[in-house]
Amino acid sequence: MNNGIQIRTTGGPEVLEWSELDDPAPAKGRLVVDVEAAGLNFIDTYHRGGLYPMEVPFVPGVEGAGVVTGVGPGTEGFAEGDRVAWTGAIGSYVQSRSLDASAAVKIPDGVDTRVAAAAMLQGLTAHYLSHDTFALSAGQRALVHAGAGGVGLLLTQMAKLRGAEVFTTVGSPEKAELSKAAGADHVILYREVDFAQAVETIAGERPLDVVFDGVGKSVFEASMGLLRRRGMMVTFGNASGPVEPVSPLDLMRGGSLFLTRPTLFDYVATREELGSRATALFDLIASDRLDVRIGGEYPLAEAAEAHRALESRQTTGKVLLIP
Repeated sequence: MNNGIQIRTTGGPEVLEWSELDDPAPAKGRLVVDVEAAGLNFIDTYHRGGLYPMEVPFVPGVEGAGVVTGVGPGTEGFAEGDRVAWTGAIGSYVQSRSLDASAAVKIPDGVDTRVAAAAMLQGLTAHYLSHDTFALSAGQRALVHAGAGGVGLLLTQMAKLRGAEVFTTVGSPEKAELSKAAGADHVILYREVDFAQAVETIAGERPLDVVFDGVGKSVFEASMGLLRRRGMMVTFGNASGPVEPVSPLDLMRGGSLFLTRPTLFDYVATREELGSRATALFDLIASDRLDVRIGGEYPLAEAAEAHRALESRQTTGKVLLIP
């Protein structure tokens, strides 16, 4: 029996239905994987709620890790028993799934399977943001919103490895401690103070080279006002809602600013890009230079409760769903 979560109509967490699903079979170019852990991500809530439209019914979840139990033709390089991880392949909230082999990467020795599940989407996101979208260098100043979230903790660590001075925003003293432990130089409790004023009190007027923003609407305008001339606003998430349209003239008035709305899948667009970025990520984990914090685990059948916790900002680090 293969059980999992199915969505028949978009809406709130209540639409996540525990269902009996068909057993997957090997097919051309595809693997069958027993899922050990599925990653919980905000994009799952966008799919569930309809912000990112999906054809229903569907099984949500774009990230996970597990063990290969079947290989179809055209899957050279993979064998039964391999541990693999993936992101960008919807259908992970399930006990056993069919997976396009082009989305799978082998998990190396020295990296735990659940850690790999926790690291794929958020770790690869943190890597492309800090190494490519805005390639940080020593002495540059970066603001990371949601500093105690899954991306925030990993992005802070990577920014520090590249020599940056890192500001973060968090919502509680407990989250502040997590952000500090990840290496943040300045942690701001945004519920207690105006984060923009706090940044300028520390570093002066418009001191930032880059803002990494996964929060969206509620922080976007104030964040833009903190950028130096020719600074970059990197908005990569919509946790508080999508950002309102921006006029190019606003970028001119702000000092010839750069604005980008990147997505991971354009930074792992080829098999070679995915492989090289995943290798770099796993190397950081295996060498203990990157700590992947698993902040909680929920049984897969309780996915609705996990979604509620994520959307109400009750989670820290990475949350996993365990079939």
